Amino acid sequence: EADLKFAYDNLPETQSAAGRANKWAAGIYLGKAYLYQKKYAEALALFNAAIANGKTTNGKKYGLTPKFNDAFNVETENNEEHVFSTQGAVNTGTTNNAQPDFVLNFTYTSPAVGCCGFFQPSIEAMNSFRTGADGLPLLDGSYNSATNALKTDQGVASAAAYTPDAGSLDPRLDHTAARRGIPYLDWQDFPGQDWIRSQSDAGPYGPKKFMISKAQYSTFTDGSSWTRGYTALNYTMIRFADVLLMAAECEIELAAGDLTKATGYINQIRTRAANPAGFVTKGGAPAANYVIKNYPVFTDRALARKALRMERKLELSQEGHRFYDLVRWGVAATDLNAYLGYESKILVARFGGASFTAGKYEIWPIPQVQIDLQPGILTQNPGY
Repeated sequence: EADLKFAYDNLPETQSAAGRANKWAAGIYLGKAYLYQKKYAEALALFNAAIANGKTTNGKKYGLTPKFNDAFNVETENNEEHVFSTQGAVNTGTTNNAQPDFVLNFTYTSPAVGCCGFFQPSIEAMNSFRTGADGLPLLDGSYNSATNALKTDQGVASAAAYTPDAGSLDPRLDHTAARRGIPYLDWQDFPGQDWIRSQSDAGPYGPKKFMISKAQYSTFTDGSSWTRGYTALNYTMIRFADVLLMAAECEIELAAGDLTKATGYINQIRTRAANPAGFVTKGGAPAANYVIKNYPVFTDRALARKALRMERKLELSQEGHRFYDLVRWGVAATDLNAYLGYESKILVARFGGASFTAGKYEIWPIPQVQIDLQPGILTQNPGY
């Protein structure tokens, strides 16, 4: 917190768009630090200022892109939603300027990359994209029930016949995960097993959110190394959608918070997700039964909290925020043990016997070499 506050307080108000954007980004990061300390009023002030007046490095006022997938498209990046991103560039003489980390996360054996399939979306997380008849998520957790769990091709060979799930789904699902029978961007329909390293270990889904399209393949990838998987696609560490959800969280957690504002922030994100122009399509029609609606104005703080936490799970899925959210909310052990209990029944080889220990696994152990270098100063974290 102290370092972020110093940076925010001492960054000058410059005349350049980039300089002003650095100030806004520092303020949002400081607000996020406050959020983890439950300093909701201080965090909310920074988030509200950014929502009202914040701009990107290229002078665009912060906002949501019209279509959900525009936030993950190399041709539409550095847009109004990108608050803080690592920049990728290709064909510069070195692959170090591209995004080599993405290679490990691409779909295994696909024609786009041929490697590596190390970032498979979980079955439990994808079940969460089930919607009810009212177009809302199943906040009671029943999305994992036999009735509501998504139909998958787990154990079904790619050459075998298969019909995808016909139930109602949040349209963000098919931008987040690759699933059998649904178009994999403009490459082809995702074939299931043939593009997954091991279904018995990793499940039926493939990564999709940070994949490059076939049309973009030559222009926005670097061919100077062993794979064309090094891309110019940015990784956005904070999107404006995240800022809206953090502001909503503050409004919900503050005793005097405004639940109407919190509802509005969450519904801005759901309204964007419901834009049919942004749906994954197949043969000119939606690729699945996409049903998503906005929440009525919350009057119950506990319900608003459940909705907010689910919205972060759906909107930010596969972006690296989930574990830290669970730790911040104090529910990591409860939620992760429930997840492991569900997932291990399907992926026995991967999760059999796994469990999460509260008070230990929320933080990493301190490397012993660092403790040895500072005897009597550093002590090991509890539980290790």
